[in-house]
Amino acid sequence: MSRWAKFCGWTLRKMGWTTIGGPAPEKKAIILGVPHTSIMDFVVSYLFYTQFNAGKAKVMIKKEFFFWPLGPVLRKMGAIPTDRSNATAMVKGLIDEMEKDDTFILAIAPEGTRKPVKKWKTGYHTIAKAVDCPVYLGFFDWGTKRIGKGEKFELTDDARKDTDKIQAIYETMGLQGKHPDGYITH
Repeated sequence: MSRWAKFCGWTLRKMGWTTIGGPAPEKKAIILGVPHTSIMDFVVSYLFYTQFNAGKAKVMIKKEFFFWPLGPVLRKMGAIPTDRSNATAMVKGLIDEMEKDDTFILAIAPEGTRKPVKKWKTGYHTIAKAVDCPVYLGFFDWGTKRIGKGEKFELTDDARKDTDKIQAIYETMGLQGKHPDGYITH
């Protein structure tokens, strides 16, 4: 294991976090990150995944964060600049990237934003079906400081129905965001 991986695990533990499980065993997978209420979710997720020395998990971050000197640092950490003004092009671009890369773990927030939303986006579903990869119900619970890739969810051909089921599963988990008012349930 690399020194950096050990350092990331140590840092996560020093921040008070407990790791539940390990990385995705597949070379390609999508890990949902819920609840997403703070940019710190990215930092905690990065430390979580990097501690396993299993390669970088890619994370979508809005393009406005990619200014100098932050942009190069985010890219080095696996962040992908995201233009949310054209969701179709964004999803198509991610599908293309995942298809041409042998290993591609994508962490994505189905809420699509750090603001509270009632109806989650289904882009993760489109990507997973297109590249035939599993979806994991990843979580970071700021209330208990537990983080994990979560259980695997078997997708059907109905993106909206699957997303509603996934959202219902998360609601039973009692998760708390860093900013609790940023995560709402039905």
